[in-house]
Amino acid sequence: MRYAETGFNLEVDLSRGNIEKVPTDPRDTELYLGGLGTSAKILWDRVPPETQAFDPENLLIFSAGLLCGTPATGCNRTIACTISPQTKLMAFSMMGGFWAPELKYAGYDKVVVRGKSPELVYLWINNDKVEIRDASHLRGKGAIETAELIREELGDPKIQVSAIGLAGESRVFYASVEQGRSSASRGGIGAVMGDKGLKAIAVRGTKDINVAQPAEFIQLCHEVLEYIKYREEHPIPGVMPILAGLGSPQEMKIHDEKWHTENFMWGNSRVRRKGFWTEEIAKQWTETMESARRRLISCYNCPMKCGATIQMPGLPTYMMKCFSKLTYTMAAMSDLEFGLRIAQKATEYGVDGFSTPQVMAFAVELYENGILTDADMPGFPSDNEERFYWLLDKIVRREGIGDILADGTYWAAKRIGKGAEEYAHNTIKKHEQLPLKLSMLNPIYFIMYSTGEKINITQIEGQFPQAPFPTREQREEFVKDWIQVPDEKFKQYFLDWEPRGEKSIPYYPTPQMASEIVDWQEMMHYIDDALGTCAGLSSFPLKPPYHIHNYPKFIAAGAGIEMDKDKLVEATRRNRNLVRAVNIRRGMRRADEKPPADHWKKRFPELEAELLDTYYKLKGWNRDGIPTRETLQSLQLDYVYEDFVKRGILTADDDGAPAAAGAEQ
Repeated sequence: MRYAETGFNLEVDLSRGNIEKVPTDPRDTELYLGGLGTSAKILWDRVPPETQAFDPENLLIFSAGLLCGTPATGCNRTIACTISPQTKLMAFSMMGGFWAPELKYAGYDKVVVRGKSPELVYLWINNDKVEIRDASHLRGKGAIETAELIREELGDPKIQVSAIGLAGESRVFYASVEQGRSSASRGGIGAVMGDKGLKAIAVRGTKDINVAQPAEFIQLCHEVLEYIKYREEHPIPGVMPILAGLGSPQEMKIHDEKWHTENFMWGNSRVRRKGFWTEEIAKQWTETMESARRRLISCYNCPMKCGATIQMPGLPTYMMKCFSKLTYTMAAMSDLEFGLRIAQKATEYGVDGFSTPQVMAFAVELYENGILTDADMPGFPSDNEERFYWLLDKIVRREGIGDILADGTYWAAKRIGKGAEEYAHNTIKKHEQLPLKLSMLNPIYFIMYSTGEKINITQIEGQFPQAPFPTREQREEFVKDWIQVPDEKFKQYFLDWEPRGEKSIPYYPTPQMASEIVDWQEMMHYIDDALGTCAGLSSFPLKPPYHIHNYPKFIAAGAGIEMDKDKLVEATRRNRNLVRAVNIRRGMRRADEKPPADHWKKRFPELEAELLDTYYKLKGWNRDGIPTRETLQSLQLDYVYEDFVKRGILTADDDGAPAAAGAEQ
């Protein structure tokens, strides 16, 4: 008997119209845990590096995490993986909601989609009955509207639907997959889904999931719930409001936006508005949010209420997530009411709430500086807010200038020319970032921004405080009950971290310390991505209920896999290196590992080089960021090493091939 997982994947070939229920190897679960780990193995085995995002041979994988569908609190994440049209690298994005547990209850751990349908279709999974159904009547429909229409068509309100909107159909490079209360937004997952002619995947399941040690597992779940209750009653003092508690950033219930609005950059990530947050603005924004917010909502099996249903006058109700509350507002230099209105339209279109506002602000900046003209944008409105609605409509339809902007700022700037590339200044590995620009280089964040394979800072950071506390006394109080640290040394690193002086940024934490902190933080995210746990209860917040010390117990009691801290660390390193290997094989090198040039006003090239060198050494990679033979073989990734030697990426004596210019430009 398989525990926690079903032991079956659903393989769908849209070109042939073929559907297969395929048993999986339990040994793969022991090695890679599930979720992202086993998906990365599938991509490595079946998608050669020559395959491009819109080739039929590219796979689109929707995976339920290993613990999804079990009683484990907050284990509800779907991990969507493919090759990104924007970065040309592996894309993996998590979404919450109810879809992943429903897939488990239908009897599957993953849906693996290949090929392309000649017509628009949707997939209907109802336990053992699986159909590819016509979706021509859903063409052009919004993502949320599509879900409602499918539920009506199939006659069951409990069906869970992941769908694309018009942006996905148009293959916008930053199109998302929307799923009721969450979305897979980063990396262009929705574009690949649209390219395959797949409008939606609807699933309904009524089967059971078994756990290996039910009594022990339930006790662990009870302990997590008790800790959540404690943390809610004892928020962490001295940090910004969204970091004081648990859950994904709870933008929907928090009104104090002083930190974000005054530290994030407005427009095309250019303008910092110190002193913006006045009493008048606070009152106005609070009234807007209170009148628009219908209720706070949670994902499957979770007490946190991180999202909210929003209804603006004259518009359909929609679910808003995290920072999309601010990203459109800040890009357009407008107010919260505008942000809530345009986000409704963008959600139906199915676009990434980080990239889309930045792309539109980029276009406005090009227009205002004469690089784009009325000839390029006939009918471009003069009103600021109307410009953003106009651009959004053009982008999702790939009409006129929208056809260029739909590829994201990096590729659009290359096509536009005339100096446009200098305005595409806020990308990492060709992907738009949150508009957060600061003054002094931060060594921890330099490493995370440069090397994170997810290319999304909110899915890399967490657990270690973002900045030193002002006084030693505050730091001492913080570490007293800091049980989540994998090693006691991290407490000392934090205790010694000062706001100014010799032990302050950029030279503290030291390169070795910063590398170890990043290694811990990304380890927790990779565990979450394998198990399907919400980062808001594990890798993202300070002092979360899930951590490196209790996770092995959950895996052992839930999945029946012998597990301890060391084995879990090893499995996580294996997954991290396998994802890295997929991207290395696709051309990614050290030359690609850098934050936006203007991310910090004060930069330190020699220190930055040392930070990368130190981090690479800690990870067991060579100076070009390629995992060495010793590292790969120690993690049972011999097949990766052999492939690297065959391709000339590594030499037989492990010296490494000459440094390449980087991924495709």
